[in-house]
Amino acid sequence: MEDNATHHISSVFLVGIPGLQKFHCWIGIPVCLLFTVTLLGNSVIIVTIKLEPTLHQPMYFFLCMLAINDMALASSTALKMLGIFWLDAHWIDFDVCLAQMYFIHTLCITESALLVAMAFDRYVAICIPLHYTTILTTSVVIKMGLVGISRAILMVLPCPLLIKRLPYYTKYIIDHAYCEHMAVVKLASANTSINRAYGISVALSVMILDLGLIATSYIKILQAVFRLSSQNARFKALGTCAAHICTILVSYTPALFSFLTHRIGKKVPPSVHIIFASVYLLVPPTVNPLVYGVKTKQIRDQVVGLFFPNKISEK
Repeated sequence: MEDNATHHISSVFLVGIPGLQKFHCWIGIPVCLLFTVTLLGNSVIIVTIKLEPTLHQPMYFFLCMLAINDMALASSTALKMLGIFWLDAHWIDFDVCLAQMYFIHTLCITESALLVAMAFDRYVAICIPLHYTTILTTSVVIKMGLVGISRAILMVLPCPLLIKRLPYYTKYIIDHAYCEHMAVVKLASANTSINRAYGISVALSVMILDLGLIATSYIKILQAVFRLSSQNARFKALGTCAAHICTILVSYTPALFSFLTHRIGKKVPPSVHIIFASVYLLVPPTVNPLVYGVKTKQIRDQVVGLFFPNKISEK
């Protein structure tokens, strides 16, 4: 599958999960369930916020952005995985593979930026509540979202461009369930140190910067909360952060594990690498709407009212 004119293979073969090929049809079931719940859950969140004027606030606008990003991220990954697991559709055009890689990494960085924006929202709401409406106006929320997307687009753009400059001769098999940056780079028949260095620098810079900003926001929040005299006020203030904290843990924990095992866990089986890399992309988009639906009273009440209007009227 090689194009001799450009020294590029025309298509690549995605193995799926190495060593577990005979279980692919069964592995596809939880992937399909996660994908379905992601689409349904995030759609409900978006519709609920759109229909309820009381939810037209910065916190919920950021949540809508996160829901849209989650659906795009799950779609860019799960559809091809299901094709591999259920239809044996292992082959993918090389340029399509690069496009999938680009969208996956761009959406992951966008998600991280949205979590930072949501942490800033909680910081303003708890630490300087009197200025909340003047600081986080609709235009500011939109600008923050655009900055997060722009950063992701610009940071990931060099990855496919650097890959396209490399020659690809004989290797065309990717031991993965989707097109991941390092998995594609390893196919090249040339020195890939620049690609590897850039990939690691992007991943580390995003994690260090974003986690640092989130940690700073929550240190300020905790300082403000513990200055409150009323215990009920403390619980209420921390309660507004509960859903966001859960989302951060669900998003970053598998991401950090996947990143570390991929680079320093040499004895970890490839199947474990790929399973955790897939969990990192599929589980957070599924869990996020469930967390916000359970932990956020305003959304929980509106969702109940949307599907069970009689219960609301009985109250």
